[in-house]
Amino acid sequence: MESVLELLDLYRDQVIIGVIIFSLILFLLFLIQEYRVSSLKKRYKKLLVNSNGDNLEETLFKNIDMLNESKLEMKNINDKLELLNEKVKSSIQRVGIMRYNAFDDIGSDLSFSVALLDENNTGLVISNLYGRNESICYGKPIVNGESEYKLSIEEIQAIDKAKRNSLYMEGKMRRATR
Repeated sequence: MESVLELLDLYRDQVIIGVIIFSLILFLLFLIQEYRVSSLKKRYKKLLVNSNGDNLEETLFKNIDMLNESKLEMKNINDKLELLNEKVKSSIQRVGIMRYNAFDDIGSDLSFSVALLDENNTGLVISNLYGRNESICYGKPIVNGESEYKLSIEEIQAIDKAKRNSLYMEGKMRRATR
């Protein structure tokens, strides 16, 4: 131990200078870290306070509440959409028309058959036979693409056309939504 004390006594000035230099380096490192911490504090405060003066926590809670409200509203919209889809299934979606000349003595195609069908090919076919002295209009119910009444060739063609028009339109809708 005495040899250590003698050595320190011999190099006392150099040890003091070394300790001072080491202390200055530590102080300089402390200042650098203090600068970094203060800049981080400023950034943190900016993060916590938005332009409205609310802090980040309040803003997050507001956004969570709005998200929950949006989810509820979206669920309500989806429920309404399902109801509308069910109603649309029974609405007229497929239309086919055939014009023809019902009587040989009349020129032009003034007679017609119109098929009005829903998604399940259920609906009606309306036919109008135009003659020189009179015009006759009648309808026949259609269930699943067929009628319990005898159908004319033109009525069958109008029903087939309605079925094809629907498939064509569904194909167009599928391409449009892609």
